[in-house]
Amino acid sequence: MESTTDKNAAVGTWHAYERTSTSIPATVDARARAFHESLNDYKATALIDLPALAAELSIGRVVAKDESTRLGLPAFKALGASWAIHRATEGLSGPLTIVTATDGNHGRAVARFARTLGHSVSIFTPDGVHPSAVQAIRDEGARVQEVGGSYDDAVAAAASAATAPGHVLVQDTAWEGYEKIPGWIVDGYATLFAEADEQLIALTAGSASVDLVLVPTGVGSLLQAALTHYRSAGDARVVSVEPTEAACIAPSIDAGEPVTVETGVTVMSGLNCGTPSLLAWPLIRDGLDGAMSLDDEDAIRAAHDLASLSVAAGPCGGSGLAAARLLLTGDGAASRRWHLGIDSSSTLLLIITEGSDANPLPS
Repeated sequence: MESTTDKNAAVGTWHAYERTSTSIPATVDARARAFHESLNDYKATALIDLPALAAELSIGRVVAKDESTRLGLPAFKALGASWAIHRATEGLSGPLTIVTATDGNHGRAVARFARTLGHSVSIFTPDGVHPSAVQAIRDEGARVQEVGGSYDDAVAAAASAATAPGHVLVQDTAWEGYEKIPGWIVDGYATLFAEADEQLIALTAGSASVDLVLVPTGVGSLLQAALTHYRSAGDARVVSVEPTEAACIAPSIDAGEPVTVETGVTVMSGLNCGTPSLLAWPLIRDGLDGAMSLDDEDAIRAAHDLASLSVAAGPCGGSGLAAARLLLTGDGAASRRWHLGIDSSSTLLLIITEGSDANPLPS
């Protein structure tokens, strides 16, 4: 994949890619959406039209998919966790312990849906997870084990613990030999994009489709779901958004394989992951249009600005708007807009991956 890189501090770090494939063979299990619709708490989350941001960015429309109320939880992770636990426990009998590692929202979602099925839950957390997020997981009835070190360290601890009899690992990243359950998680996330398509058609009477989607990216499972969707339905440009302290997508593309980067401390704790999911990697390698990394202050400011527009985003949820500002305005914006095919009529989709309740927003 050919790339160009802009490391101007005013625009974060931007890597532009030319796709090697415009049609990536990937499928989604349509049963996941039907399963979500069968749940008592199911309601399509809002797609919010934000004309003030469209004017600021000099584009036609900005819409935000607000995942802060997903299935009674404050983050999109509920989609993947619910479907994966359903699939992973089908046909199994006896008491089970569901195990996972998390930097917050995934663990809470796993705890919630495992508990509703009568299973016990063991959650491993790395350094840097906000105490309120840890307490929210405990409030779901889970046993939380805080692991010193990175997210990758917590994943390793969870995988080891899950080898015990009666334990099932429900992890949202894949590695060699562990791919089926992460695939079910990605299938669960597809509901988000299917809803957004239908809502945008209703909002615009079918006159608009998504031209650019900015995807907050940790291990890349949500990014995989976005690439699967937009490479099979339309041709939206897809860009990953990561904190500077945990930007593993561009180094992996440069290396031609998934690599692990040393992570630091970031308020975007849900994105503080140093290794891409092996399952997501082929789609990232062949189908990504760009990778943006940005600093905490940009995400915090964007989240506060979204709050002023009645969108209660946490820092991860604000990262997409922060990236849009860095990409589409300021010095060098014309070349970035040209690469992304963005003009005054384009539609941008922001994914508000978490609400401010999920990850408290610094002032």
